[in-house]
Amino acid sequence: MNRTELWERYREHLCRCDSVGLSLDISRMNFGDTFLAAMAGAMKRAFDAMESLERGAVANPDEGRMVGHYWLRAPELAPSPAIRDAITTTLREVKAFAAEVHAGRIAPEGGDRLRNVLVIGIGGSALGPQFVSDALGSSGRDRMRVFFCDNTDPDGIDRTLAGVGEGLDRTLCVVISKSGETPETRNGMLEVIHAFAARDQCFGEHAVAVTQEGSELARVCEAQKWLRTFPMWDWVGGRTSELSVVGLLPAALQGLDIDGLLSGAREMDRLTRSRDVTANPAALMALMWHHASDGRGAKDMVVLPYKDRLALLSRYLQQLIMESLGKEKDLDGNVVHQGLTVYGNKGSTDQHAYVQQLRDGIHNFFVTFVEVLLDREGPSLGVEPDTTSGDYLLGFLTGTRAALYEKGRESMTITVDAVTARTVGAMIALFERAVGFYASLVNINAYHQPGVQAGKKAASHVLDLQRRLIRHMRQQEGQAHTAKELAAAVEAPDDVETVYRILEHLSANPDRRITRSPGATPCDAVYSAMESALAG
Repeated sequence: MNRTELWERYREHLCRCDSVGLSLDISRMNFGDTFLAAMAGAMKRAFDAMESLERGAVANPDEGRMVGHYWLRAPELAPSPAIRDAITTTLREVKAFAAEVHAGRIAPEGGDRLRNVLVIGIGGSALGPQFVSDALGSSGRDRMRVFFCDNTDPDGIDRTLAGVGEGLDRTLCVVISKSGETPETRNGMLEVIHAFAARDQCFGEHAVAVTQEGSELARVCEAQKWLRTFPMWDWVGGRTSELSVVGLLPAALQGLDIDGLLSGAREMDRLTRSRDVTANPAALMALMWHHASDGRGAKDMVVLPYKDRLALLSRYLQQLIMESLGKEKDLDGNVVHQGLTVYGNKGSTDQHAYVQQLRDGIHNFFVTFVEVLLDREGPSLGVEPDTTSGDYLLGFLTGTRAALYEKGRESMTITVDAVTARTVGAMIALFERAVGFYASLVNINAYHQPGVQAGKKAASHVLDLQRRLIRHMRQQEGQAHTAKELAAAVEAPDDVETVYRILEHLSANPDRRITRSPGATPCDAVYSAMESALAG
């Protein structure tokens, strides 16, 4: 198409949502003139399924659960007065708690006012809060500094605690886990408890829990007299929990505008209930995913936000989209291996990273650009006559979009007026709704995660095997054996590789007191337990 034709296509397919300061441009997606009409029947079924979900139907049949993250910003839509009241009461309590902390009325006994927040969680209990914290935070204005312990990596935990530094005694720890049995979160909590104990400080006076009623974490919280517990509900999945207490409590403590987040999401929900596909950005986005990936994930989605504040958007979307859509079977039990791979960083950093491949390399992707119109608060420096740094950012985005289109590489563009709580809330809701629509289009359950559970079971097997190895090696203290010999000794003769990997890890950490001596090849090394190996 020439530029005049492209302008007319842009005008025809621009979806502008003035009430949330957001627009979606799909004009650079190469769908044909009949595509939207051809998908009308499938979209009607998707709209019907979404309406049923919002009314409280069991939308996650595998687990027999309702799916109610949309009620979090519109409690009046909840299917029962009990759920409605739980949402409104909890939101009020989150705000009151944050205000009490900021005023210094909630603080450790005899201690200083709490100045830091350390969020301990993983997956949906960390990715959403991290994204929002980075997008909306400002070091000079935040009420509290926020840190995240989001993995079971000892060195990563050490780095986080080093960042907190001497401020540990002025730190409020928010432990987030629905069951309280998620190993990564439990391990992070135990490591932080140890750090407090090393300073002769009571962790409970610095801790709150976000968990399900009656969970293991709730019992720990009560037994150790933590400051308080906030609820998680089984009808909110982790990857859609950012606008529940999971995300709102850290944001409120940081001093962010949680009412703005909820308001933006609520308005986007209203807009995306429209059955007029051309005016519904979530429906259009889901349809573009279907078009670009042939309805089977044939191409990846590259997310390129041209704003530093949105650098974590792609990480957040990886879980929301890939955990929701990456499924082996459809709702009828057919093996379909569905999914949509998401990756990205930020513009214009990626001009100097992988845009070269996007333009000239393998054509296995489409792009979602994210544009922010407001450069900064206040005036900008002119780096050239009538040109600012922000003008360059626009130039790089527009130029990259055009360069990709010239090579037949498809893209869509989300534009927001500014990065505010309201627009961030709207974007969260936009992608949540698009995921739900797309799942209906390809007939899968977006709200369960059997693959994650399988990974957890496999990890449990490895840890059980390690414990058996250590017990055996203690009994054979000082005797050296190969991985193959040890695998046979612990009745795992078919799992030599796992035994070898365990031994390599143990012997690399001196405190485990497992020694390694080289053999004829790396896999012929021998291992032995030193005296008092891993005692306790």
